[in-house]
Amino acid sequence: MKQCMLLTAAFIFVIGLSAQEKPEGLFINSKAPDFKATDQNGNSIRLKEMVKKGNVILFFYRGNWCPYCSRQLKQMQDSLELLTAKGVQVLAITPEKIDGISKTIEKSSASFPIIHDEEGKIMKAYDVHFAVDEKLVNRYKMSGIDLEAINGKNGTNLPIPAVYIINKENTIVYRYFNEDYKKRVSVKELLLQL
Repeated sequence: MKQCMLLTAAFIFVIGLSAQEKPEGLFINSKAPDFKATDQNGNSIRLKEMVKKGNVILFFYRGNWCPYCSRQLKQMQDSLELLTAKGVQVLAITPEKIDGISKTIEKSSASFPIIHDEEGKIMKAYDVHFAVDEKLVNRYKMSGIDLEAINGKNGTNLPIPAVYIINKENTIVYRYFNEDYKKRVSVKELLLQL
């Protein structure tokens, strides 16, 4: 009986630990972590400097190989004039290397800054970073998607495709966080939030 109770307690403890590691994303009214990185054009991007000019839509995407990500990037690009007319800047973060970002730009015509989060520091700071389980990694490989080759130092880690609106006070005033990578926030919803 004691052994059974100990095993049950150990099981609950392990489940609790793994549940704590699950990304939750940052919440509304949180301070947005500052970062400095280089975009696809070699420009230095610093969030702290961007928000001085106005609100920033910061979004995370998985890679050019993800059709849902490509669609989201294309929608952002197609609506960029509407967004910038509201004084908003758009910034995308991805684990994929620069050659993947180039493919993303070919597919979406994205003209806004896209940052390769080389070691996942930005994804971790925004609590959207997660390790893809081995079964899914192998399934991707069988489909011709080698996450380790695509992501470089990020290995098989990906972001939850989250979206944040960050205001001039560096505060998150809107968040979209959904673990279902097939569901994305619409540009119409973002425009309503501005």
